[in-house]
Amino acid sequence: MIRVFIGYSRSAPVASSVAALSINRRASRPVAITHLALNQLADIYTRPHHELQSTDFSFSRFLTPYLAGFDGWAIFMDDDMLVLDDIAKLWELRDERYAVQVVKHNHVPKEDVKFLGKAQTRYEKKNWSSVMLFNCARCTALTPDYVNSATGLELHQFKWLGNDELIGEIPHRWNHLADYDPHQTDVAIVHYTIGGPFYDDFKDCSYSAEWLAERAEMLHCDQSKAKRPAKTGT
Repeated sequence: MIRVFIGYSRSAPVASSVAALSINRRASRPVAITHLALNQLADIYTRPHHELQSTDFSFSRFLTPYLAGFDGWAIFMDDDMLVLDDIAKLWELRDERYAVQVVKHNHVPKEDVKFLGKAQTRYEKKNWSSVMLFNCARCTALTPDYVNSATGLELHQFKWLGNDELIGEIPHRWNHLADYDPHQTDVAIVHYTIGGPFYDDFKDCSYSAEWLAERAEMLHCDQSKAKRPAKTGT
């Protein structure tokens, strides 16, 4: 079973729903998807919301190994993503030499304000944590107590590992930054990090047509056989 944890934003629940559908439509193996909704984490996630935090799951993402019982492997991904290839191919990249595997972006944001009006921050390893392949048994430092109290940089820069050599690399196609990275045809995961077509102001962003088509597929329901039974006489 491939375990996938997807961030969940109360401001745009459609994003995580489309991300989940895009996984399920292309997966060649069984997938168990968990949405990291804060209302379901109230017993273990007590961290106050920070003014620089742009999503509900900015820090709760690091509870993934704990929620997986610190056992086996699990994938975390942001909600503002579209999976265009078989998630089993990412799963096959698991490497026991590492505690976590990521796309090692050299990402320096151009903008000063994020799409929801939050200040944009620049730091080393920016966007590395937006797709993570966790070797959960080697991530036992990520207890609820630690995730609730560590600084944002300690979490997102993987200070909890104590050694960057434990961070493995996965191909760039598994976390393609739309409107930053050059448009290409072999993308496996599109990441709408600037803003996705689920917001009206970003309907014309790169790979917007693909996302809108996926949303249409999500809303589709075959009506051809759904007929209301005819009323019978009394």
